[in-house]
Amino acid sequence: MKAVASREMVKQAMGDEFESMSEPPQVSLPDHSLKKAIRDGLAEIYDPEIPVNIYELGLVYKVDVLPPEEGEQASSDTDVDLYVEMTLTSPGCPVAGEMPGWVQAELMKIDGVGSVEVNLVWDPVWGPHLMSETAKLELNMF
Repeated sequence: MKAVASREMVKQAMGDEFESMSEPPQVSLPDHSLKKAIRDGLAEIYDPEIPVNIYELGLVYKVDVLPPEEGEQASSDTDVDLYVEMTLTSPGCPVAGEMPGWVQAELMKIDGVGSVEVNLVWDPVWGPHLMSETAKLELNMF
């Protein structure tokens, strides 16, 4: 699949609407101070066959901030652990074995993140209806 509009072109065309239109319809992110950093980190990872990041493609279904281990005090200077539930465009994706590692590595770069667990799921099945509006614009899928 080839992009017909660059991300910058879409950003310029959408102006103030860009942020809201780049949210996939079914992603669940934590209401946490790291939310923007998590979202931005996920947006750094691109599907090798589709020139759109995995966040806007709708491949990430959920990110949870895990509660502190028993006996640990939760404080602003304590690293948090993340749990990510994601899928791929198809079970036969050539990077199925690598993509979870890419997600883990990118999120581990965030200051304040302790560990990251990534779980690949196949339900619900990914489809273009899970893509953000900006991803659809980039790929001319309207």
